[in-house]
Amino acid sequence: MTEDSPQPAVSVVIPLFNEEENVPILQAELSAALAGIPHEIIFVDDGSTDQTLSRLTIMPEIRVLRFEKNAGQSAAIYAGTNAARGATVVLIDGDLQNDPADIPRLLAEIERGADLVCGYRAQRKDTLVKRLTSRIANFVRSRFTKDGVRDTGCTLKAMRRECVRTLVPFKGMHRFIPALVKGAGYRLVEVPVNHRARKFGTSKYGLGNRAVRATVDMFGVRWLLSRQLSYRLKEER
Repeated sequence: MTEDSPQPAVSVVIPLFNEEENVPILQAELSAALAGIPHEIIFVDDGSTDQTLSRLTIMPEIRVLRFEKNAGQSAAIYAGTNAARGATVVLIDGDLQNDPADIPRLLAEIERGADLVCGYRAQRKDTLVKRLTSRIANFVRSRFTKDGVRDTGCTLKAMRRECVRTLVPFKGMHRFIPALVKGAGYRLVEVPVNHRARKFGTSKYGLGNRAVRATVDMFGVRWLLSRQLSYRLKEER
């Protein structure tokens, strides 16, 4: 896609890190889900060391951002959303656990007036430990940041492009997108979405000491929201 191409209605941003077996399937599913919608798909390669890039089929609507080295999911999402040209920006994982068939439902909520639509995994296909850890983290985070979102770990989201300006580039940002967007005064809604078991590869953005990092991030986001500027212009001459 060139700078002279018509502006797409929708930009889909996908962070990728060693997903060589998943990207051909994902690309086919995205094409089916977005049929009839002017769109661009931005794959952000987060320093993959396998054949992820070579498995992509390059077409006019495909754009690829490639990091020199692995920088993390937040960096990939931040870079992709800031490169997006569409009026609506959709986020989706590259591991096939999010279902592209849900994207039209999120776009319908944007059409109804929502600024940010967050998918939540009604029936998660993850391990018991991962589900329990996520449930506790979501409970604490939602009440501390007051975003009111039940499943911030679900990457599948759609937002108006103006919401992108509320995102702050820090490690862990992707977990606080609802808090940052809602804190800036935008309207947020949630919709249940399909969640699928991972068929190929392993989780690249694992648990690790995520709980400790997320807690520190949570305090930082709470401080940021309490200190953000808020103003409206009366007039401009």
